[in-house]
Amino acid sequence: MDKNLIKSLIIEYQNFVNKVTLIERNVHLSEQLNYVFVGLRRAGKSYLMYQQIQHLLKEGHQIEEILYFNFEDDRLINLTVEDLDLIKVCYEELYAYRPIFFLDEIQVVEHWEKFSRRLADQKYRVYITGSNAKMLSSEIATTLGGRFIIQHIYPFSFQEYLKANNISVEPVWYFKNRAEIVRAFSDYFHFGGLPELGLIETIEKRQWLSNLFNKIFFGDLITRYSIRNDLAMKVLIRKLAESVKQPSSFNRLSNIVSSTGIKVTTDTVIDYLEFMQTTWLTFSIENYACKLVEKVSNRKYYFIDNGLLNLFLIDPETSLLENIVAIRLKQKYEDELYFYLQNIEVDFYIPAQKLAIQVSYSLKDEATRKREVHALLKIAKAMDASELLIITRDEEETIVEEGKKITVIPIWKWLLE
Repeated sequence: MDKNLIKSLIIEYQNFVNKVTLIERNVHLSEQLNYVFVGLRRAGKSYLMYQQIQHLLKEGHQIEEILYFNFEDDRLINLTVEDLDLIKVCYEELYAYRPIFFLDEIQVVEHWEKFSRRLADQKYRVYITGSNAKMLSSEIATTLGGRFIIQHIYPFSFQEYLKANNISVEPVWYFKNRAEIVRAFSDYFHFGGLPELGLIETIEKRQWLSNLFNKIFFGDLITRYSIRNDLAMKVLIRKLAESVKQPSSFNRLSNIVSSTGIKVTTDTVIDYLEFMQTTWLTFSIENYACKLVEKVSNRKYYFIDNGLLNLFLIDPETSLLENIVAIRLKQKYEDELYFYLQNIEVDFYIPAQKLAIQVSYSLKDEATRKREVHALLKIAKAMDASELLIITRDEEETIVEEGKKITVIPIWKWLLE
């Protein structure tokens, strides 16, 4: 590869990343660690790189210390691992600094992990992004041998979404601009938090999301895993979307898909579910109350973004409400998040926080109100849960029964707390 081209690209990229406009995301990175950013397509992995670069510049680093390289640049073709060494050599011929590496979409270079491991062993600071089609968390943990921290990148939180749309959340927002925030939430609720959607007209957002799903489906699932029965995979995804609030066992899902005339084994369904989670289309949570075998085989499945889930729903409101709560809790508590199902059904339970949450679109129906309150009172006794919440679409109150306080809070307010 031509050294002059490499040097010109190093300088060009430095100018670009120094000037790019971005929305500051609520992700904090240690300056002592190396990172690989993973997450859903278009969730903003590259922009988090730009954010970290601009943070380092504000901290006093020079732009000349930054070695950012975009390996999907159409001026770079058929790169080899030897070219990665050449990029480092070209930088050292330009500058006397010890570079901080930002390697964007490096998975296009075969054996990229050997170069990355060597940089880490030599105590360079390295940040990496890669496509889900070729770089998964499980593989990174193996190939990079513990030298890198895997940083999960989610779509915008509601607070980040408001910031991206120039809507301020001041300490007195509830009294000052609540109506504006509630209006913005409706869009976020139905179309999700993928950053690029902010640049797209509402009428085109569903089409954009549909195109993104097709890229995930055919690129990250069908092609990567050499799936021959793509119709079975599509039916399974649709069934998970329709069942997002209910636990689903491997056998049940296999029977449902097979009942459509597309025969699949339970083992195949297990594989498909794993593929969907490793590509960040879905995630799952376990039942805290059941035995180990059932924890694994009977889970609740959610979509990583409301906009993608909404593509498959006809009457979406209640499913979207629970899904958006699940996303926020998963982002905050990761593997500490469960549901609870044993004589009582509680939507979300975080034992480390003694927190139990029910999700109900409305409590105006008396039977619904009694059911949700009763479940929280029972888990409070059984598991010593001390913080009890019911998250609704718009309703707010405090319920006190049997000496327990249950906070009822609208989803848009809860997401900002």
